[in-house]
Amino acid sequence: MARALWYSAKETCEIRDQDLPQLATGQLRVRTINSAVSRGTEGLVFRGNVPESEWHRMRAPHQDGEFPFPVKYGYACVGQVETGPHQHIGDFVFGLFPHQTHFNASLNELHILPDGVPAERAVLAANMETALNALWDGLPSPGDHICVVGGGVVGLLTAYLTARIPATKVTLVDVNDARAALAETLGSDFAKPEDAPADQDLVFHTSAQAAGLETALKAAGDGATVVEMSWYGAKSVSVPLGADFHARRLGLKSSQVGTIPIARQVRWNYRRRLGVALSLLRDPALDLLVSHRIPFEEAPHRLPEILTGQLDALAPVLVYS
Repeated sequence: MARALWYSAKETCEIRDQDLPQLATGQLRVRTINSAVSRGTEGLVFRGNVPESEWHRMRAPHQDGEFPFPVKYGYACVGQVETGPHQHIGDFVFGLFPHQTHFNASLNELHILPDGVPAERAVLAANMETALNALWDGLPSPGDHICVVGGGVVGLLTAYLTARIPATKVTLVDVNDARAALAETLGSDFAKPEDAPADQDLVFHTSAQAAGLETALKAAGDGATVVEMSWYGAKSVSVPLGADFHARRLGLKSSQVGTIPIARQVRWNYRRRLGVALSLLRDPALDLLVSHRIPFEEAPHRLPEILTGQLDALAPVLVYS
């Protein structure tokens, strides 16, 4: 028997008992230690804002139920193998599984954590994968001046990665002054929207707000590209394509972790990309992104204020005991 978190109705979640089938040949049973809640994607699920046209594409790899409700959703679990092939018992693993105390998985659905990546930090792997994919889409180069608009977890990780490219100058832009110290620790400058730098070689937008997208377009230099990483669900967004947008020959490019950029699809697959994302989590400074630790059984009572934006949070992590 396992316990699982379900989004059962609009802005309502609950924990349900769930039977686990017997292990199939080669499968492992994993006891979950931590799982991360995606404030962006799971917030849309929680509020019932996944458009019907995207119900199929938005399915999590091991989702139960159907949109809009009820659904068992989530994709950032770290656990320890309890049962299965002897050589893997005790291994710490990451998997794209929902919030659930135990689950069965084949070995090819799991990644053994790399040395130097502890269980709590490893839950950031899905966010790091999104940031990595965005860099593939944006193609930053050494020496570039780069702006990241939106200081959530994905924005901070995008700034973190781009700041490690030689000679880049990276600025994180956010309305929240509390992101300034985080940005500095992770290697970038910080600015409020009204002070965002101009003439940037490349801009990433992650705020999921129309005002943030406008800031991103203003920050882009002539001929530069804005990589749109936000997903707005069922919400329509006004994009300022008038004024000097065309005269400055600005580019607006979508980035979505659900697919690998076309130029890499022949050589890369999802498993390889996720493995690289995990390997990029060795820096202890990234522990600062885990802002809230929530006992699993308290999740139905504590997640609503996070997923509706009432409480400022970066990466809320469920803790299983």
